[in-house]
Amino acid sequence: MANNNPIGLFDSGIGGTSIWSAIHELMPYEETIYLADSKNAPYGLKSKDEIIALSIKNTEFLLNLNAKIIVVACNTATTNAIKELRTKYDVPFIGIEPAIKPAAMHSKTQKIGILATKGTLSSELFNKAVEIYQDTIIIEQIGHGLVELIEKGQLNSPEMNRLLHSYLEPMIKENIDYLVLGCSHYPYLIPQLRKILPQHIQIIDSGEAVAKQTYNVLNAKSGLHPEGKSTNIFYSNGDPKVLEAILNHQHKVTSKDF
Repeated sequence: MANNNPIGLFDSGIGGTSIWSAIHELMPYEETIYLADSKNAPYGLKSKDEIIALSIKNTEFLLNLNAKIIVVACNTATTNAIKELRTKYDVPFIGIEPAIKPAAMHSKTQKIGILATKGTLSSELFNKAVEIYQDTIIIEQIGHGLVELIEKGQLNSPEMNRLLHSYLEPMIKENIDYLVLGCSHYPYLIPQLRKILPQHIQIIDSGEAVAKQTYNVLNAKSGLHPEGKSTNIFYSNGDPKVLEAILNHQHKVTSKDF
């Protein structure tokens, strides 16, 4: 039986739209509701308890709008809160974690870099994932300040360029051949990253994998939307203009305090 209810997504701001784009591309007929909790960005600097409380608040907002599945489009919220969310609610949850596995499996130098928030890199879930790949040297780098600049729309600012150089150059010297983006905001930095990284270094983000997993879960539960025109709704408790700009002004964003 088809399910016309929307897919709900939330993130600590605009970054999760990279996940929304992958889902919308794979399943264009699905209704979606995207929640940008920009007022509380970045989640990566908050305590585990704060992240869980914010994730519960966001989940309940989406459930009140009849979301049939919830995509936690934020690495920090996934690694710190998804276990609690799955225990508390019956709705399926799809998480987003740094794609360590494909990078570790395909690395020829057996050295990979991970650029992520402090909240992701210090989480129990992330550290369990890292332990599996003992033969790979994993160079972790907290992306201090990156989310804040992205949330202000300063993707190409001199400050962004300076930060990225300072984070990537030590990894390049260590001879990494894969860079894993461990924050849903970071795919928007790929043009800048490509200018700094040597050509042979591959960049991996999780968008496509999350979209496929969302499709598989909905398909298994007969929860896919029938073909037809879809409605995509965006809410932000920050500056809606920044979210509209990242969506190329193709979608209106509703400003809402939550």
